[in-house]
Amino acid sequence: MKFFASLAILSLFATVRAQTIAPANNDAIQRELTTIATALKVPALGGAIVHSDGQISTFVTGVRESGSDVAATVTDQWHLGSCTKAMTAMLVALLVERGDLTWDRPLAFLLPNLGAPMDADYARLTLVELLAHRAGLPSMTGPDEDLRAASELVGTEVEQRSALCRRILSQKPPTPPRQAFVYSNAGFIVAGHIAEVATGKSFETLLRELLFVPLDMQSAGFGAPGTNNNLDQPRGHDAAGKPVQPRPNGDNVPLLGPAGTVHASLADWGKFLRLHLLGDAADVQVGAITLHRETIARLHTAWDDAKNPYAYGFSMPHRDWARGLHTVLTHSGSNTMWFCVCWLDPSSGFGVLAVANSAGHDALEACDRVSGLLLNNWLARRKLAEQAKPAEAMPAVTPAFPRAITPPANGGK
Repeated sequence: MKFFASLAILSLFATVRAQTIAPANNDAIQRELTTIATALKVPALGGAIVHSDGQISTFVTGVRESGSDVAATVTDQWHLGSCTKAMTAMLVALLVERGDLTWDRPLAFLLPNLGAPMDADYARLTLVELLAHRAGLPSMTGPDEDLRAASELVGTEVEQRSALCRRILSQKPPTPPRQAFVYSNAGFIVAGHIAEVATGKSFETLLRELLFVPLDMQSAGFGAPGTNNNLDQPRGHDAAGKPVQPRPNGDNVPLLGPAGTVHASLADWGKFLRLHLLGDAADVQVGAITLHRETIARLHTAWDDAKNPYAYGFSMPHRDWARGLHTVLTHSGSNTMWFCVCWLDPSSGFGVLAVANSAGHDALEACDRVSGLLLNNWLARRKLAEQAKPAEAMPAVTPAFPRAITPPANGGK
């Protein structure tokens, strides 16, 4: 089986280089995208600029599969890897808004029928620690014992997640909870299963019903995109540069869904990320659920740790080019055959994303360059607009929630 790459974790803190440049038109951006893909030998490369007003500009170059002449298109689907985590956190937030879950209830209450005694340290934790990588759970980011065990589980995805939760939550934490940042796919799998227990529906069904359908994300799904023996979507590529058929080896096992198996087109991924741009300023209606500004502010609130400012599926470093408190939201994802990254500035209402159908250093560098290209172009356009109409310059948005998470008192009791 394939594993979540450590590369995706390290790249969370890659610096996008902001410069002062003249704004380019879309044709110039497209040419530069092709130049980047060719120079770094990435089969297909894409990028998008997302605005809070709903505008999503998409750019794609290259071929769906190395060695073929079938061009990638702007409607193609891309594997998002660990960028799924922000969707899992948003799903939990929607269930909190609907009354199915609460942020501060301990795991002992959220998973009452685990089937094995829950370790006392885990029993006192809440969803907050799970979604901030502060639960002390195993990382499950490489070929470790827990990930191998996960690949051998049988039954439905819900049954497999239940068995995995029973296995890891009955053991002693490998790291003391709340004491350190430990990037953990297991934490998001547990959070996804808590949503399943609370609603009686699978994580996949919940994500479709509460996010994909209300946001009209028609291309969104799970696992590697496309069908075997039919080049209808881009293929991921292994470390040797060889294309990989979607099934059975195109992705991690499905039970890892809450940690990173979603695929989507650039535009549909942008629709989801736009929630984070809209919700920073006002309440947002997502289907039948009202996502309150205070809830989005919570999702934009990092754990109080200057070295690892992370929570709810995003790292939250400071960047000078961002407005307001200069806090940006960023994450990357890779299953070792695809790579993607997003950068959002909620205070300005814009973000950029980049995708590649390969992984490794060249794909990371390509996506970083695309992110910088799109960011610098947007900054140049913003500067020109503000010089032309200084009175209409975008104001900084006052945060509706403190910008630091502190551990719940008494373990959330």
